[in-house]
Amino acid sequence: MAQDMTEKDLLKMEVEQLRKEIKTERVLVSKSAQEMKAFVESLATEDPLIKGVPEDKNPFKEKGGCSLS
Repeated sequence: MAQDMTEKDLLKMEVEQLRKEIKTERVLVSKSAQEMKAFVESLATEDPLIKGVPEDKNPFKEKGGCSLS
């Protein structure tokens, strides 16, 4: 798509993108990291990767074994 565009069109697209980005609210990494940590910790009790899945609700549990003789 960009190959078919003239240099002027590409520069217009870049300016439009920069205008959109300038409106984006910036947040310090230290603040957003604290917020993400709090969010993850608040949902940790419900997370099946941390808590585990009960055997009766595990769809991947082996139903039976296979034996060869």
